[in-house]
Amino acid sequence: MLRHSLILDNEPSALRKLKHIHLSTKVIYPAITRIAVALYDSDTGMVRTFIYSGDDTPLNHYYALLKDCYSLNQIAETQQSRLEQDLSVFENSKHLHAQKIFEAGFRSSYSLPIIIDDGLVGFIFFNAEQTQAFEPACLDHLELVGNLISLVISSELASIRTLASTMRTAIDVTHFRDPETGEHLQRMAHYSRLIVSKIADEFDLDDNFAEHLFLFAPLHDIGKITIPDEILLKNGKLLPKERALMQTHSIEGYKLVDRLLENYHLNSLSHTHMLRNIVLYHHESLDGKGYPEGLVGDEIPIEARVVAVADIFDALTSERPYKQAWSNQQAAEELTKLAGVKLDASCVNALLASMDEVELIQHTYRESTLA
Repeated sequence: MLRHSLILDNEPSALRKLKHIHLSTKVIYPAITRIAVALYDSDTGMVRTFIYSGDDTPLNHYYALLKDCYSLNQIAETQQSRLEQDLSVFENSKHLHAQKIFEAGFRSSYSLPIIIDDGLVGFIFFNAEQTQAFEPACLDHLELVGNLISLVISSELASIRTLASTMRTAIDVTHFRDPETGEHLQRMAHYSRLIVSKIADEFDLDDNFAEHLFLFAPLHDIGKITIPDEILLKNGKLLPKERALMQTHSIEGYKLVDRLLENYHLNSLSHTHMLRNIVLYHHESLDGKGYPEGLVGDEIPIEARVVAVADIFDALTSERPYKQAWSNQQAAEELTKLAGVKLDASCVNALLASMDEVELIQHTYRESTLA
């Protein structure tokens, strides 16, 4: 069974490097008790927590519009660092992120933008538990540390995006034939990340997991490139032999992922097990009646369970040449019927409890032919 070959990766390289950088920094400046990185999504205008080093972080699975974050927005606009030697100014702030940082005991901070190719990628945060922790010599040192962290993040994201871009090229070829659209892939990726943000505590998932899932979710059906046109594009119901051939796209996609990782020397990339699990298992069903292996319940990796819910919800609510779009309410009712039977109930409930955000995603990534 293929799942036995899916060994969990070691700690993600970017996180491992950030922790090493933090330990080295604390040798010189022990007051620096936390270093964190948040990423910026230019498509949605959202800032999202990503990785951190420290005993704990007050901000897990947190995201907000950049325009609503006054301090970060200033940093983004000026592309300059921001120093706060006394965070008590945020004690009564209306912004959740500022409140939580102060409540966690941090009393000073130094924030830097991550700029790659003149574009904002994210932010680096250095926090201390005492006021006036950042003397001039410390700031000079942290400028260098910040540059190093930016290189680490740039390298990590570049590797992921090289893989994603390579596979999306294959997907583009597939989608010249497949009636599913690029907007579908965008929506279901955003739905996937939204679900993870809601179930993260229940399943002990971190923000690094959520970011990789977001990047890999659109690749779930890459194996369809191997399916003949007469089956992939058939308007009527598939015959048993045709359905069996269609279902091979999961295993063929898994094999294709392995070849691409090998050919592009990306086997060392973190979270590749997640990509394999998504491609191979997103058609498994909790009741054991899915494919390719008939896994039951928790045997199905959580990333595949998340993608299954996101994919089915968007398929139901999307118009296609062969079907009308269901309303969100109709799709919600159908997912509720499937919850706990074929689909993970926690994932279904997470999506259905977030309909305001779902509607924002639908508005942002409308079908181009319907916009």
